[in-house]
Amino acid sequence: MPELIVPTVRLHAAWIEAHREWGAGLHEDGFGLWSSDEVNSPAGFAAWVTRLTAAADPAWPAGAAHLYRWIVEDDRVLGGIVFRYEFDGATPPMGHLGYGVRPSARRRGLASWALGRMLDEARLVGLDRVLIMCAPDNVASARTIEHHGGVLADVRDTGLGPARRYWVKL
Repeated sequence: MPELIVPTVRLHAAWIEAHREWGAGLHEDGFGLWSSDEVNSPAGFAAWVTRLTAAADPAWPAGAAHLYRWIVEDDRVLGGIVFRYEFDGATPPMGHLGYGVRPSARRRGLASWALGRMLDEARLVGLDRVLIMCAPDNVASARTIEHHGGVLADVRDTGLGPARRYWVKL
């Protein structure tokens, strides 16, 4: 049975295995990985995990929070999801939610399951709707968002490339 957990250094090897499965240069949405992060060494991984967990604190960065969770089953990292929100009610530039499931764990409903849990978090902080984006050709992600009531607003360039933008009423 999968679970959503707070990022932890305990799963360093399992996370590296998932990261390698994605392949070099591929984006793993939901993990908050920056190009400057060094995750291969224990010290670098620990620093990255510390940044992820600190991001849930309202003081980092001022006025915003990022709640990162890993999708884990039997100590295997299957994916990641992030809930981003601004305390002033503004919509984050990359939307409120982002997620990714490693290739070997796809088509099991994990993204939909994790998204449902994180939509509950959005309700808890009082949001009445959230913005979720996906690549225009990512049919599986579009279906996942639509399954949770997502209504396509538009397709536009986000600065990182084009994205389908969906609003989900909570």
